[in-house]
Amino acid sequence: MLTGLLRLAAQLPLSVLHALGGALGWLVYLCAPTYASRLRENLLQSGLWNDTADFQRLLHENIAQAGKAAAELPAVWFRPQAQAASLIKRVHGWESIEATRAAGKGVIFLTPHLGCFEILPQWITLRMPVTVLYRPPKLRWLEPVMLVGRTRPNMTATGTDLSGVRMLLKALRRGEGVGILPDQAPGTGEGEWADFFGRPAYTMTLALKLSESTGAPIVLTWALRLPGGRGFEASFEPLPAPLPGESAARQLNRALEAVIRRCPQQYLWSYNRYKTPRGVRPPDAHDGH
Repeated sequence: MLTGLLRLAAQLPLSVLHALGGALGWLVYLCAPTYASRLRENLLQSGLWNDTADFQRLLHENIAQAGKAAAELPAVWFRPQAQAASLIKRVHGWESIEATRAAGKGVIFLTPHLGCFEILPQWITLRMPVTVLYRPPKLRWLEPVMLVGRTRPNMTATGTDLSGVRMLLKALRRGEGVGILPDQAPGTGEGEWADFFGRPAYTMTLALKLSESTGAPIVLTWALRLPGGRGFEASFEPLPAPLPGESAARQLNRALEAVIRRCPQQYLWSYNRYKTPRGVRPPDAHDGH
């Protein structure tokens, strides 16, 4: 029944979905105090505001953008793939991906929780096969819906366990792509503490290890919402080189910070980025630098 309703919602124009999403964002913010508190705390932590008025403006924009992120999913997941992918109206940097593929190498796509991160696999898999690292949602009833939306030609979803990592390695060695959410807190033994906007965050090391093992380049990619529900603008950029003495985890977080600064109102600040995963030792005062 839920899938059927979402298929009906997918027929609505993106502008209507975004208008409904803006209201949804405020409803969730006002009715979920834990969610609202984390959003405010993480946004404050970022320092991406100049004064109180600027913080309030950014907060209000982010509340609406978070609702839009949820409301646009029917169009992304339940429209025919080519129709969903056509919501991306402008693309920057894809030429480098084509050159990498021509050289026979795979590509590691890192997609932060910025803008519409779900639209990117829809667009990319029309051009090359991609294996996406997948973690089941906490709300189990959402999983069948997510799997329907993420089951597309050329798109394979795999778990975050050892067998999933093996699938990623095989895909890269075949010259294909893999997709990873780099700002998702990894499990025990799969990351290290590194600063993220001035606070230690447990950060994945998988992407750098995959790159070292296969020679595949790491590419940051994101899709920002255009005003008025006109679609999305996608960008592809290589991971910047590390600074002297910089850890791989801090290199990754520094790159993510630079991307998020371009459009902080569309970042998912409500995500529990600074949590300590079960079994992971909390950071000491000197960690994360």
